[in-house]
Amino acid sequence: MPAEILRIAVVCSSNQNRSMEAHNFLSKRGFNVKSFGSGTHVKLPGPSPDRPNIYDFKTTTYDQMYRDLIEKDKNLYTQNGLLHMLDRNRRIKEKPQRFQSCPDHFDLIITCEERVYDQVVEDLENRDNSEAESCHIINIDIQDNHEEATIGAFMICDLVAMLAKCEDLDNEVDEMVQEFEGQCQRPLLHTAIFC
Repeated sequence: MPAEILRIAVVCSSNQNRSMEAHNFLSKRGFNVKSFGSGTHVKLPGPSPDRPNIYDFKTTTYDQMYRDLIEKDKNLYTQNGLLHMLDRNRRIKEKPQRFQSCPDHFDLIITCEERVYDQVVEDLENRDNSEAESCHIINIDIQDNHEEATIGAFMICDLVAMLAKCEDLDNEVDEMVQEFEGQCQRPLLHTAIFC
């Protein structure tokens, strides 16, 4: 299936770091990609682990988050890389999006942690299946830090490039996932859902 035809979603918890890094890489390579979070709110690290910055998916833009963090503590959020990340994000799209609020159909959904994979699968299983099409959900566990997000984005791009070359994704995906697991030395989860 040609890269520009394959409808791809990348999902992490808050649509900030891992999914946006992969979104950035995939879109630069010509893929038809969207990115999402699966959590109830957008959470970013705060001044301490028990004081995260929490934002609403529906109403808060990346630019608003960026300006809020500058106002709160520009030095802290510059040093921990959040301002750089939000600056990249606001150049890609206006605001984070929640997967469960998106009615679009995707051929391939890549999740970045097992909990997110479970949330995506559960959501898809509960959707109206009147016009069912196959959707493949694949999980690659990626730690939520800047370095791992970059490494994960490379891996996701490699995996998507392999899958985009399939003549029949439904029949070839299992073999491709096994092959890729051996290459990246990380366990992958895969399921197909008609939704």
